[in-house]
Amino acid sequence: MFTTNGFRLAVDIGGTFTDTVLADPQGQIVATTKTPTTPQDPSRGALEGARRVIAQSDADWSSITGFIHGTTLATNALIERRGARVATVTTDGFRDILEIAYERRYSQYDINLVKPDLIVPRACAFTIGGRMDAKGRELQPLDEGAIPKLVDQIAGSGAEAVAICLMHAYANPDHERRLRELLQKALPELVISVSHEVSPEAREFDRLSTTIANAYIQPLMARYLSSFRTRFVDEGLTCPILMMTAGGGMTTIETAARLPIRLVESGPAGGAILAARIAAKTGPREVLSFDMGGTTAKLCLIDDYRPQTARKFEIARAARFVKGSGMPVRIPVIEMIEIGAGGGSIARVDRLRRLQIGPESAGSEPGPAAFGRGGTQPTVTDADIAQGLVDPDRFAEGRLAIDGYAAETALETNVGNALGLNNGEAALGVSEIVDENMAAAGRMHAVESGKDLGSRLMIAFGGNGPLHATRVARKAQVDSILIPRDPGVGSAVGFLFAPVSFEIIRSRYTTLEALNLDDLNAFFEAMRTEACAVVRAGAPEGDLIERRHAFMRYQGQGHEIEVPLPNRLLVDADIQKLRAGFDAHYSRQFSRTVPGMTIEVLNWALSISSHPPGLDSYPSTAARQAAIPTGKRSILCDVAGTWREANTYDRSALMPGDQLSGPALIVEPQSTTLVSADFSAEMDGGGNIWLTRIKGDLQ
Repeated sequence: MFTTNGFRLAVDIGGTFTDTVLADPQGQIVATTKTPTTPQDPSRGALEGARRVIAQSDADWSSITGFIHGTTLATNALIERRGARVATVTTDGFRDILEIAYERRYSQYDINLVKPDLIVPRACAFTIGGRMDAKGRELQPLDEGAIPKLVDQIAGSGAEAVAICLMHAYANPDHERRLRELLQKALPELVISVSHEVSPEAREFDRLSTTIANAYIQPLMARYLSSFRTRFVDEGLTCPILMMTAGGGMTTIETAARLPIRLVESGPAGGAILAARIAAKTGPREVLSFDMGGTTAKLCLIDDYRPQTARKFEIARAARFVKGSGMPVRIPVIEMIEIGAGGGSIARVDRLRRLQIGPESAGSEPGPAAFGRGGTQPTVTDADIAQGLVDPDRFAEGRLAIDGYAAETALETNVGNALGLNNGEAALGVSEIVDENMAAAGRMHAVESGKDLGSRLMIAFGGNGPLHATRVARKAQVDSILIPRDPGVGSAVGFLFAPVSFEIIRSRYTTLEALNLDDLNAFFEAMRTEACAVVRAGAPEGDLIERRHAFMRYQGQGHEIEVPLPNRLLVDADIQKLRAGFDAHYSRQFSRTVPGMTIEVLNWALSISSHPPGLDSYPSTAARQAAIPTGKRSILCDVAGTWREANTYDRSALMPGDQLSGPALIVEPQSTTLVSADFSAEMDGGGNIWLTRIKGDLQ
């Protein structure tokens, strides 16, 4: 069992609720809570949650020795365009990198195509003389004589932040460093992001876009992180605060303030870590992680107990689900698909009398109509309440009064009257649409990855995940579901199992035939030194895990395949092994190789991480017995479409081996699990709920 010398606190700030979890020195969860997110000052809701879990336990502020924080603030700032005014500085002749982008339309024949919003208008795009080549050799010195003019241009544009992206800075960053130094001296209040630190990879458009995104949110996140730390230090916190990153690791608050783009999708990454850990403890090697919160739903594929990863994703797509319609960001990230389908997603009828759900969300302010905070538009949560699936007395730990009449009124006014449906039909329609949206997103994500959902175990969590899991699973043709303990705060629980880590992906072009091992080993050693410095700031003691990869392709191809490398100095014999490794991975993906082709290596990756908490095994399940219900509730059955009596169960009263059949509701303080009529449920020795689909006509 993982141990520390004190309690550990995890805080996940979502769009609707803030989840807080406290673990004791033995790693056991001793207190959890959900508090409404406070958008004007997110740290206020976080502090309220922290105070609650401390009050529920034997801990005090001085006994907390670990604090992990994840937030959607960076993501939301980019989506809602609430960042700084940004200017760019590129090499002379390359002012229009953003305008040119990939030199293609994401939808070839759409005459009304909306281009992605890349934040920086052309009027704020500036250039400077100087040039490096692809090998890092200086072809033309930096034009320092042009600095005064550049300073005037930046000041005149009103920019609060600057993204510097000079040609081939990934190979030699000297010009970027010098330019930053000169601009900072002339404009000391200016926030500056440089591409060789943010995304040191080839492909200028992606590198510039990522650097812009970092610069855009850097002032906001720096202020937020400083305020967050000050608020908790004033409360009595003495340990450092570590930030969850998109790649599934933790980093220091100082690194997060410098590279806030790595915080994008940090909350959902915690959920993927939790699902991977549960898979490792229970055995299934193919898993679908399903995290449905108040604002969005996130789905992630997990194979062999490791979440699927990527080096690039898009933010704020102009066309939903269409690749190329968003702002590209190139950083290490846990790959998942995220859609605007949460409890707060708003239902509406469009001008063609079609029922649409999301992506707009009521959030926590004003929230769903049933929350009684001024919301009048119907949401997914309102539909669930109208179907009898939510116990008003226990929703959100009983701290939030639920007005069922307001939910029904909102559905009737905005959906039922427009479509000629009664309240039950309108509520069921909302659920059917949002559940199909989530299932379709999962199917698309699996197909794009060349994988199948049908054989996978779904691990469902988030405040609304257990309530919608059986309905989404049925549409996705998934037969088995696991609901972990404390599912309502699942991502925050996942934070507690994340390692402190940092990954660097850097471009250095070569062919296998021309590979210089001495230079490459020195190149890796420099990356290792940089990564270790970041990790040791958050994990000063203990052994570290190192992983190395090469990104390889046949000469002339446009994209690379990731091939693992040994974590040591490379020797001549490794070159042939590297070729064989590339052939094996290429054949696995494309079912063939291309004999005689030159193999190129474009990027090299190195990640350093601390060891995550060790795995302990769940106790074996006791003899099976029928679970004892605590009551009954009338619900609108999602299988038959009619009102039926469903048994209700208190999750805290269920014992290992307890079995039950749907329709049923398993209620706990922060979430409710719906056992649909075509599912059965069983508790295992670790307190997890296993849901199994029953085939056949059950109506």
